[in-house]
Amino acid sequence: MLDRSIPFYNVILKCENYNNTEVTLPEGYHIRHYQAGDEKAWAKLEYEIGDFSSENEAEEYFISSYCKNPDELRERCFFAADEQNNIVGSCIAWHDKRGAGQAASLHWLVVSPAHEGKKLGKALVQTVMRVFQEKNELPVYIHTQPWSYVAILLYVRQGFKLQMTDTFSQYENQYAQAIDVLKKVLTAEQYSELASCSEK
Repeated sequence: MLDRSIPFYNVILKCENYNNTEVTLPEGYHIRHYQAGDEKAWAKLEYEIGDFSSENEAEEYFISSYCKNPDELRERCFFAADEQNNIVGSCIAWHDKRGAGQAASLHWLVVSPAHEGKKLGKALVQTVMRVFQEKNELPVYIHTQPWSYVAILLYVRQGFKLQMTDTFSQYENQYAQAIDVLKKVLTAEQYSELASCSEK
């Protein structure tokens, strides 16, 4: 589970060049596109990790944010499922405003705590990044926060860089505060890895 006692600051990441690698999944799992009704499973996942105060709130957010564009949703929203077709993870290849235009942005990477440690998050990121790459939409941005430090490490290992000044959408870049928090929760080796993947 995410440690929400860690202070919240905006963390902005960007990937300008992505080396697509083959998506590998553990035995018994598969990744598929969004299907009608999946918003309920997404809401259950996000509520499970504490991102929303109720499943209804999460479902309403998903519908208002993504279901207005059904064709894009089917093409850009992915779910990881187990052998019984239970949804256990998700990630979305979306877009947000940046200045007068738009920026590609990776949304809502989530894996059920019961299925963590199986590299499903990595497989979902690879799947979403392949969409961006095929559509020639790089660079790709991510907004996250220090309590998602495990995901941040995954992102930088996939080619993302922490942004010291750049941002997108409405997010204030809070790199200085965030990196100070991350220094306290990461090992020295992990912190050094993040610091070396920071750029102005």
